[in-house]
Amino acid sequence: MEERIRTTITDGVADVRLVRTDKMNALDDAMFMALLETGERLKSDKSVRAVVLSGEGRAFCAGLDMSNFGRMASGERNANKSEVTGRLEQRTHGVANRAQYAALVWRDVPVPVIAAVHGVAFGGGFQVALGADMRFVAPGTRFSVMEIKWGLVPDMAGMYLMRGLAREDVIRDLTYTGRIFEADDALAYGFATRVCNDPYAEALATAREIADKSPSAIRAAKRILNNAPDGDAASILLAESVEQDKLIGGAHQKEAIMANLEKRRPAFAD
Repeated sequence: MEERIRTTITDGVADVRLVRTDKMNALDDAMFMALLETGERLKSDKSVRAVVLSGEGRAFCAGLDMSNFGRMASGERNANKSEVTGRLEQRTHGVANRAQYAALVWRDVPVPVIAAVHGVAFGGGFQVALGADMRFVAPGTRFSVMEIKWGLVPDMAGMYLMRGLAREDVIRDLTYTGRIFEADDALAYGFATRVCNDPYAEALATAREIADKSPSAIRAAKRILNNAPDGDAASILLAESVEQDKLIGGAHQKEAIMANLEKRRPAFAD
């Protein structure tokens, strides 16, 4: 897995780096497996309080590896149905298939995930970035819903993830044309959270800031926010109350109060 993704955890911040630099971190089978395995591992690590997801080299992720398109054009299909070029309608991870869950797993990681994006985020790479809670983007970064170029539709949860970020007509424009757009447009559309000169450094700084907050409250907030787009007023309001009842008087909430009153950095137990 370390040939595709390397992860280090320091002071509660997981630094997840795509490291297939010779291919601009393109998505081959090994990269899909590494994304899934990394996400699954972080889901169960209670010491992790925030995640930074980035790509080394010239790009965040250039999308699907070109060899996959050659296999599609030749009609080749792998007998292993879990392969990305297999029967994609097979559900392997709840409501999703394996390729979709490579993007959605970051929503299931119970702490905030910040994608630091530079170079390009095309096709599947764009969809992986959309799975993060936030996207910090370098000036000049190029994006594309590129699947139409190859006679395809976005199928790594892009249709689901885009709808909560941008207007429907913008999504249709980008999906139908596959046109390349840059960081400032991504910010205007709602796909970028911030445009910053060093998104990786800024993402790490923000992750460290989050890691200093109550882990219980951060995880509760993410649970509510994950469900809010599909919830009605009654379910969202109830979720707020349910989560708050669990937090009030708990060890983390007491420590947050005492740290503020004593003007010191909080010390939250995992």
